[in-house]
Amino acid sequence: MTLRRARVFLIHWTLAVVGCALAFVVHLAMRGRTVALGYELGKARQEQARLREVKRVHELEAASYKTPQRVEIVARSLLGMEPPGPDRIVPIRAYVAQPASKAAPGEGPQAKADP
Repeated sequence: MTLRRARVFLIHWTLAVVGCALAFVVHLAMRGRTVALGYELGKARQEQARLREVKRVHELEAASYKTPQRVEIVARSLLGMEPPGPDRIVPIRAYVAQPASKAAPGEGPQAKADP
């Protein structure tokens, strides 16, 4: 009977050691994954902060493009635009007085704009 008890004890002892070893390996794997996720989270937060800064810069830049002075500078320097001459200005009141369907041929905006 002692031999049977020794075998049962040895089986239980082996199962306990294997269970503890398995629990330790699972703990190490989970700890390693936690550390890796911590690094990923740190990188994601850095990227988020960078993107927030980029967004702030773009919002400031967009706001500066909306000012009339900035529009004029860009139009003159980058696009080579100049203010229209008197021959290129078409008064709108002349067209508001008559509906477009009743205007005589040759009296539309194209006829007045082209000299």
